[in-house]
Amino acid sequence: MEAHFIVSAARPEQFPAESLPEIAFLGRSNVGKSSLLNCLTGQKKLAITSARPGCTQLVNFYRIGGEFHFVDLPGYGYARVPQAIVGQWKQLIEQYLLQRSSLALCFLILDARRGWMEKDLELKQWLEFHNRRYIVIATKTDKLKSQSDQRQGIAAIQSQTLDSEALPFSAVNCRGAREIWQAITKIKTQR
Repeated sequence: MEAHFIVSAARPEQFPAESLPEIAFLGRSNVGKSSLLNCLTGQKKLAITSARPGCTQLVNFYRIGGEFHFVDLPGYGYARVPQAIVGQWKQLIEQYLLQRSSLALCFLILDARRGWMEKDLELKQWLEFHNRRYIVIATKTDKLKSQSDQRQGIAAIQSQTLDSEALPFSAVNCRGAREIWQAITKIKTQR
C-alpha cells in the first residue's frame, strides 16, 4: 500500500488542507496506535513506535493510497512528560476532533488486557456527545495467554460497545487488519 508521511502538527493551523476523508487513531499512551497504523499500511517504520509511553507528541498525518489521511494522535494517560504538555496535547486533540469536517471515522483503541479504563470511557462519551463516528479496536490480543482469555477480553470490551463490534487486533502478525480495512472501506462508500 502506498503511504506517505505528510506533516506533524503542533497547532491547528499546521493541519493540512481537508482534501481527503480522515481516519483518526485515538487511545491511551502505548496502546499500539502507531503499530496498528504500520500494520494497516504494510510499512513497519511509517509511524514511529516505542515501548516508552508518550512517544507520539504531535498530530501526525499520513496520506494513504491517495484515498485517505490516517491521523495518529498523541495518547492520553500515563506518559513521562510534564502535565503542562499533557494539557496541550488534550487541547490539540480536542481542536482536531471538533474542527475537522473531513474526519470520517475514529478508531478508539484499547488494550485487550486492560479493557475499558476511565479515560477511555470519557473519550467514548465525548465522541458520542459530539456525534463522531468511532469503531473500537482491541489491540495486543496476542499478549492474552489463551483463546479463552482472548474471548473474555473482547467480550468485556464489547459489553460497552453496543452499536458496533469491537475488532480484535495483534501487531505481532497484523491479525485483524483485514477486518479493520473492511470497516474503512465501508466508510468510503457511505460518504
